[in-house]
Amino acid sequence: MGLFSKIKEGLKKTRNAVAGQIDAMLKSFTKIDEELFEELEELLVMGDVGVKTAEKICSELRTRVKKEGITDPSKINLLLQEIISDMLKGGEELDISTTPSIILVIGVNGVGKTTTIGKLANNLRKQGKTVLLAAADTFRAAAIEQLEIWAQRSGCDIVKQKEGSDPAAVIFDAIAAAKARNVDVIICDTAGRLHNKKHLMDELAKINRVIDRELPDAAKEKLLVLDATTGQNAVNQAEQFREATGITGIVLTKLDGTAKGGVVLAIKDGLGIPIKYIGVGEQIDDLQPFDSDQFAKALFSETE
Repeated sequence: MGLFSKIKEGLKKTRNAVAGQIDAMLKSFTKIDEELFEELEELLVMGDVGVKTAEKICSELRTRVKKEGITDPSKINLLLQEIISDMLKGGEELDISTTPSIILVIGVNGVGKTTTIGKLANNLRKQGKTVLLAAADTFRAAAIEQLEIWAQRSGCDIVKQKEGSDPAAVIFDAIAAAKARNVDVIICDTAGRLHNKKHLMDELAKINRVIDRELPDAAKEKLLVLDATTGQNAVNQAEQFREATGITGIVLTKLDGTAKGGVVLAIKDGLGIPIKYIGVGEQIDDLQPFDSDQFAKALFSETE
């Protein structure tokens, strides 16, 4: 299956729920009027796009329709595709420009954080990068063992300590090992206890201090893993983590299992955080670098 086919298949539920309803609504109109825009805005909000973003899309659509003199409702789908693609553009590229570069992976338990790390490591290895995993989620039972399995699957080395160790000490060891082995990318797993936010954020701050001290000039990414099936709750999580620790990008998992893929727009437009990767399946190569053009095209391709 090609890259676009994979994304198209992964967005099937969202496409059928959101684009399918929009398509049916547009077919019920014979002209473009204010009632059409109001119904479209309502459908976008129901599709987890978010109120402000839905308003923004419809406002831009009104402008484009007027400017281009469009009168046929069937032409709106293509315009929507272009507007959404433009809205999602910017910041998708992962910055791994130094040796080593470091990627800190953050996210609450249950979003698929460890799995994402394994898939990301595999993705980077396929690009010819050497990757070292740091098992700094030292408090969750079996987190270290899970990461070890993914290290084996993706053919990467791992740095770990025993359960309950200081996460910052694991990161320190991983950085030292990466320097000694001339590793391209260090990917760090971290704890995900958002309910105990103060402790978690203090822990992340300590990890960041170690990284800044040991790798002051390295390219750094802080990726927040979110579960797309949680819809607007994913937006709330992104907001909380952004406030507490500067996030450089989002990895949105489980898109294939939800009709709430519109949340991509709510995160990028509403919070200004770029989407770096999307998860569109269970396989090791189902984590895809985000491409706004392909995403918008897959969202508005023929519904099934």
